[in-house]
Amino acid sequence: MNFSFMWFHITKQIDGMASPRVKEDNYRYNLYGEEEKNTKWRYGAPPNYGAVNKIFEQGRTKTWPPGSLEEKVQNLVKTWEMEMFHKVRDEDFKTIDAKKYTFSLNGRKAVSLEEKRKLGGGYNSLLQTSLPDDLRGYNPSEETIDTAHMAFVTAFPRGFALEILHVYSGPPVIVYKFRHWGIMEGPFKGHAPTGEQVELFGMAIFELDEGGKIVKVEFFFDRGELLGGLMKGASVGSSSKEAALGCPFLKNTG
Repeated sequence: MNFSFMWFHITKQIDGMASPRVKEDNYRYNLYGEEEKNTKWRYGAPPNYGAVNKIFEQGRTKTWPPGSLEEKVQNLVKTWEMEMFHKVRDEDFKTIDAKKYTFSLNGRKAVSLEEKRKLGGGYNSLLQTSLPDDLRGYNPSEETIDTAHMAFVTAFPRGFALEILHVYSGPPVIVYKFRHWGIMEGPFKGHAPTGEQVELFGMAIFELDEGGKIVKVEFFFDRGELLGGLMKGASVGSSSKEAALGCPFLKNTG
């Protein structure tokens, strides 16, 4: 498969967002503009990534040259993540082929987009575990996509930043190493905020079709690295779910 042909479709989407009359995000496309005017957003409006973009720019360890493979992969992954968390209808997804798309975590059986939704989508699908219930700390089987989102945006009110550390292969099979991080400034599942940076490292594989659409996603990481940082604070009386009910950042972070 022709490498340039594959990226033509992705770059065309990125370039299409560049208009002085359209609000932009420097790292995500399919967020604003004419093609998104009928998009149904989970929280009623497009998310605002201003705060998390600042954390990203201040804390990233890699600055990729414009137009490089690494920059394109980074923007694709950020856009895919935005769509997975904030778009509701299959027809509104631009990064994936909703009919062919499958997702798997740590070698588990791949699931379809609809099966992923049944797992609770978002953070719940990314934090699946075989641990007994009493050892899970965070139990995705007890959370909905909304309660999970509330828990994490409360813990990370300025967002959970993502950077690509290395791209091992380009399309159609993209293999990359990533880093996710945020500052724990709010409670999480009954644990007090620490004010410290919480980091997660991992690997992922994205398989694209000839049109540049993602059809297969595989993630590999240790969820304990994330939850360990979030649950080291002292126990507090109110849960992060309760604290998040009035959180003004709910729809503004990924």
